Amino acid sequence: MKHPNESSQQHLPHVVIVGGGFGGLKVAQGLANQKVLVTVVDQHNFHTFLPLLYQVATAGLEPADVAYPIRTIFRKASNISFRHGRVKTIDWEKREIILGDGNGITYDHLVLATGASAEFFGIAGAAHHALPLYTLADARHLRNRLLLTLEQREAAGSTERHSVSFVVVGGGPTGVETAGAIMELLEICVRRDRLRIDLASSEVVVVDLMDRLLTPFPPTASVYAEKILAKRGISTKLGVSVVRVSPTGVTLSDGSTISADAVIWAAGVSGTGTVADQLPMEARTARRIKVEHDLSVPGFFGIWAVGDAAAVLSKPDSEQFCPQLAPVAIQTGKHCARQILATVNGKETKPFKYRNKGIMATIGRHAAIAQLPRGPVVKGTAGWLAWLGLHLAYLVGFRNRVRVLMNWTWRYLDWPSGPRLIVADAETAGDKGPYEDVVI
Repeated sequence: MKHPNESSQQHLPHVVIVGGGFGGLKVAQGLANQKVLVTVVDQHNFHTFLPLLYQVATAGLEPADVAYPIRTIFRKASNISFRHGRVKTIDWEKREIILGDGNGITYDHLVLATGASAEFFGIAGAAHHALPLYTLADARHLRNRLLLTLEQREAAGSTERHSVSFVVVGGGPTGVETAGAIMELLEICVRRDRLRIDLASSEVVVVDLMDRLLTPFPPTASVYAEKILAKRGISTKLGVSVVRVSPTGVTLSDGSTISADAVIWAAGVSGTGTVADQLPMEARTARRIKVEHDLSVPGFFGIWAVGDAAAVLSKPDSEQFCPQLAPVAIQTGKHCARQILATVNGKETKPFKYRNKGIMATIGRHAAIAQLPRGPVVKGTAGWLAWLGLHLAYLVGFRNRVRVLMNWTWRYLDWPSGPRLIVADAETAGDKGPYEDVVI
C-alpha cells in the first residue's frame, strides 16, 4: 500500500509510526510539513489522554473528554495521513508492516510507539479477574463494574444499608488517584442518588509490595498521601504482595485475604502483548524494546522506538531506564523526530537526554502532591491547583480542555450526578464486544 500523497512525492522517504499515543503523536508532529511522508497507524482512530482515564472509570468524565480524533490533529499537515488498523506482523526484510486486513504498508523508517499493556507478573488469576486501567475500553469496563456493583447492592431487597469493598493493587500515582476517586464516587452515590451504601463499613484498600506509597516521591510525600487516604476512609496494606486474585478478592503474601467486589490493577505495565513482541529476544530488555542512545533499535536500521515501548536510558552514561510516564513519551517522541530528519539529511544523530520536569499525583479535591525538579514538595491545595493546570495544558484539543474544565468546575461547586451510566451490557458481563473502544 502506498501513502495517499506518494504519487506526487515519490522521492520522499516514508515514515510509518505505529501508535497514536503521546510518543507517536510527538514524532508525527515533529515531522509535520517536513520533506518526508508520514503514516500514523493505530487500532483506534483517536488519541487517549491516559492520565485522566481513572476519572472516566469513576464517572467523573465522559470517554469523549479524554479522546481526540487523530485525523483532526493532523488535518493541516499535508504530508501526514492516518491508517486505522492493527499491526499483525512486520516483515523486516521487505520493510513492510502487515495489518489485520491483510494489507501492507512499506516504510523507510518505522517508529514503534506501541505503548504498553498491564503487567500481571504471572500472578495467579490476575489477568482473568483483575481490572486494568490502561485503555479507554478498560476505563469504561471498570466504570460499568463499579456502578453495577452499587446497583446490585441497592437491589438486594433489604432496607438496611449495604457495604462494598474494592481493592486497588499498586500504590503509585495511578493507584492512589484511582482509590481516592472511587471513594468520592461512593460518597456522591450515597448523597446524590440515595443509594443504601454504608460508607462506614465499606472498604477501599490500596495494596503495594513496597513499604510506602508513591515511591517516586520523597518519603514526606508518602506520609502525606497515606494520611490523606486514611482521612478519607481508604486503608493501605504495604510491604505485602498479591499472590492470587479470585472473583471474590485477593490473597496476600502474608497469608491474609481481602474480600472485594472488584480488584483494580495499577501495579505496572510492560511491552508484553504489543508489537514489541515481534522483535527477537536479544532486542528486548526489561519487557521493553532495547534502543541506542539516539532511540534507534540496535541491529535494525531505520527502526526506532519511543515512549512506554522503549527501554530508554535517562542519560547516555546512565544504567537507569526512564519511567514509563507521559513526559518521557513526549520527550522521546520529539527527539526521535529530530533524529529521523537528521538521518534522512545525512547528518549524525544525537543521544537522548531526559529532562525531569517533575511528577504529580492527586488524591482528590484540595489534596495533591507535586514534586518539581528543584525545590520542596508542593502539597495540598497548591499541589492540587498545579495538577489541574498541568493536565489541562497537556490535553489535546481546545474542545476537550473546555469540556474538562467545565466538568471539573461544576463538580467542584455542586457535585452533580455526572456521567454515572452503565453502558454496553455485554461489556459488563466480561465480553467487551465489537464496540469496545467506541467513544460515546
